[in-house]
Amino acid sequence: MDVVFKKPHALTDAPLHYCPGCTHGIVHRLVAEVLDELGVEGKAVGVASVGCSVMSYNYFGCDMVQAPHGRAQAVATGLRRALPDGVIFTYQGDGDLAAIGTAETVHAATRGENITVIFINNAIYGMTGGQMAPTSLPNQITQTTPYGRDVNSAGFPVRVCEMLSTLDGVALAQRVTVDSVKNVKIAKAAIKKAFQNQIEGKGYSIVEVLSTCPTNWGLSPVDALQWLRDNMIPYYPLGVYKDADKRDNMKGDKE
Repeated sequence: MDVVFKKPHALTDAPLHYCPGCTHGIVHRLVAEVLDELGVEGKAVGVASVGCSVMSYNYFGCDMVQAPHGRAQAVATGLRRALPDGVIFTYQGDGDLAAIGTAETVHAATRGENITVIFINNAIYGMTGGQMAPTSLPNQITQTTPYGRDVNSAGFPVRVCEMLSTLDGVALAQRVTVDSVKNVKIAKAAIKKAFQNQIEGKGYSIVEVLSTCPTNWGLSPVDALQWLRDNMIPYYPLGVYKDADKRDNMKGDKE
């Protein structure tokens, strides 16, 4: 009998620890599928962030390094310099990448570091109890904003792809989600392009994945997906914000 679907080799057999309805697991699979298809598992090195994805080093079959909170892209820069033939990627949440790691993110991007960044945006701090994150939406209720995020005191959310798309060192900045079969396919294509860019030496590539956090949002898995569609996608539009291969249409090329 022909095998038409199987677990990617680059994904280990370790059971995922994520909450029911969390989309980290889907993204893990997509990254692993891309590593398999590109044949680079043996020379790939992933950098795990601090947050819900901290245990990603248990799930990927390639070499993994654990970075201090927010420093994943600084660690990836060191790995890139030390392993010029390696395939280096980070896997980071919004609290890690867009809060304590903002400086590392911006400067790795503006230097055009030849790395791949997988950025999970669920608009909240997931692991530490559901506080407001840099990506929490205006009026969003969190543990630290029980009356909703007040932009007058807390400021506005950070739109990472839009911000990084202005930097010359960025080869790809694309925002995707994994709420449907169609969007899962788009997300995989974006992740694959981000890795191909690195293999071809094109520079810094980031794929932002809008994701759910049913536990801290206080919603069922199904309702969390709908909340993402109704609230996150309008504020964080999906699409290609920069693609160095398409210099005549570098930003806002929405899917």
